[in-house]
Amino acid sequence: MPLMDLPLEELRGYLPDREEPSDFDAFWAGTLTEARGHDRPPVFTPYDACLTEVDVYDVSFPGFGGDLVAGWLLVPASATGPLPCVVGFLGYGGGRGFPYEWLTWPSAGYAHLLMDTRGQGGSLQPGATGDPHGSGGASSPGMVTRGIENPADYYYRRVFTDAVRAVDAARAHPSVDPARIVIAGGSQGGGIALAASALTDGVSAALVNQPSLCHYRRALQMVEGNAYREIWTYLRTHRESAERVFTTLSYFDGVNFAARAGAPALFSAALMDDICPPSTVFAAYNHWSGPKDIRVWPWNRHEGGGHFQDREQLRFLRTLPGLGRG
Repeated sequence: MPLMDLPLEELRGYLPDREEPSDFDAFWAGTLTEARGHDRPPVFTPYDACLTEVDVYDVSFPGFGGDLVAGWLLVPASATGPLPCVVGFLGYGGGRGFPYEWLTWPSAGYAHLLMDTRGQGGSLQPGATGDPHGSGGASSPGMVTRGIENPADYYYRRVFTDAVRAVDAARAHPSVDPARIVIAGGSQGGGIALAASALTDGVSAALVNQPSLCHYRRALQMVEGNAYREIWTYLRTHRESAERVFTTLSYFDGVNFAARAGAPALFSAALMDDICPPSTVFAAYNHWSGPKDIRVWPWNRHEGGGHFQDREQLRFLRTLPGLGRG
């Protein structure tokens, strides 16, 4: 497959203007204040995963609207004090699956809270969290256009709020050092990670692989894969709604969150990615306001660096004060 975007030297300097509503910060401040009004504590139920070196907890915490959101918390069984915690978010269609799918971080000495994504889990790993909110028409079969003509109703308002509350939940567990939180995700999870990094105070680091939900206009002009295809399909059939749709998306654009996120970050991009175009990834990366680095995988599609990137992330955290393990 040939390169499908700008040359790398142009990507490194690609800094598009941001489409940002004037009430962006007020919108999110109000949303999170409302969500934190549902003050039930998270519940961590010990779970027998047939693992001897990792303690596993079935997690339940209040997310958007007080809806219960599921997750897993994995902690090294040998832990003797509060640990740095990697809070992870999933790609589009994935659910939390099974605990033994998520052993990298606890094997490296970190606590790991993985958030289930509401309403998903039907096409990759199974999920355990529903989305009880109706929100008008949507393109089939996914979630990305639910409520897309009104920011207050949009699906990702709920998901991004859940993500912030997932960090709150992680910080509530005695095995987690609340001052050492790492945000991580790829693809949809990368877009969620951008939002959580900007909307959560005191994040120590962010690990963002090939994020989607970024620089929507350009993405929709370049690719028709995965979630972007659903938006494109919606616009094809709701011809008069385009500007309302793009206004909504501006409240959820990872580029706008990146400009508000200040933690040290490691990104990755794949130059043959036909699901999350490299220029949309670099748009978020170049707008990131904190210390940052990026790993570029020239010959890969959306899989990016795969386990090679896992190794890069482990090495990156070792360079940050208080986050290195082993």
